[in-house]
Amino acid sequence: MEENEKKELALQIIDRLKKAYPDADCTLDYDDAWKLLVSVRLAAQCTDARVNVVVEGLYKKYPDVRSLAEADVNDIEEIVRPCGLGKSKARDISACMKILWEKYGGKVPEDFDALLALPGVGRKSANLIMGDVFHKPAIVTDTHCIRLVNRMGLVDGIKDPKKVEMALWKLIPPEEGSDFCHRLVYHGREICTARTKPYCDKCCLNDICAQRI
Repeated sequence: MEENEKKELALQIIDRLKKAYPDADCTLDYDDAWKLLVSVRLAAQCTDARVNVVVEGLYKKYPDVRSLAEADVNDIEEIVRPCGLGKSKARDISACMKILWEKYGGKVPEDFDALLALPGVGRKSANLIMGDVFHKPAIVTDTHCIRLVNRMGLVDGIKDPKKVEMALWKLIPPEEGSDFCHRLVYHGREICTARTKPYCDKCCLNDICAQRI
């Protein structure tokens, strides 16, 4: 499929997903940018639902950037252990909060490269922050996004997150990227699941999806 055809397909997909999922919200609970940074780190190989429960206890004990930056990393690990990979996640969260407090006065930087420089923050996390917190153009290539855009035909057998992101930047209007990726999460959980045979008969895209065609 030519790039122009993929752009047209992308616009059709965006339009249909808007109608199917009008509320394109992040499924991680947060009321401050630094909390989203913590949650997205904990969400690696863990469900968002579990992260939302675990952070309640974390924020009750450490309610702000400074207190979390000054916390003993072992105490953080004890609280976040249910999310898996407790030692590495606690280490990254501790180091990240220290930098936020010491370098940025407790604020999350509104700059993609500065976000990438924070411990435990990769392109997916940085894009999520840019899109959800700062309302800037963003493409979040999580597992749902990668699976779905390959099935739909927007990318051709690309599994590397950065390469998928770069391919989608060429197809998705900048103002649509963040919400589009959130809708892919909802669609990937409800319809286009990781099963060998997803629920194509219930899919709002079944007549334009490359996998069905």
